[in-house]
Amino acid sequence: MLARRFADARPYDAPNHRGVVGLRLQGFEEGGPKNQWVGLSQFLPGGGAGPDSTPLEKVYVVLEGEMTVIVGGVETVLGPLDSCTIAANEVREIVNRTNRVCTMLVVIPYPEARS
Repeated sequence: MLARRFADARPYDAPNHRGVVGLRLQGFEEGGPKNQWVGLSQFLPGGGAGPDSTPLEKVYVVLEGEMTVIVGGVETVLGPLDSCTIAANEVREIVNRTNRVCTMLVVIPYPEARS
């Protein structure tokens, strides 16, 4: 088991994101997960990401606040404990259209399998 404390989470910059602070909770460390990494993203009002895509699928879980996810022109608002999967190469945009911070858990596979 590898336990990580929130106080020890390190920030990271995600490409094409705005108004957000991302913290890596698990991943990219010795003894950590071998298949995916887990981040916590805190989006300010008006913050978001995209539109863009990645060759890796991702899962978003909203913990607090609301996030609007736009895929194929369809807008879906996720609230606390709502989640979605964004498929590999699917173009998405996310926008916090509220006046509150939106906190999301993000799970993404590693670019290459780790052993």
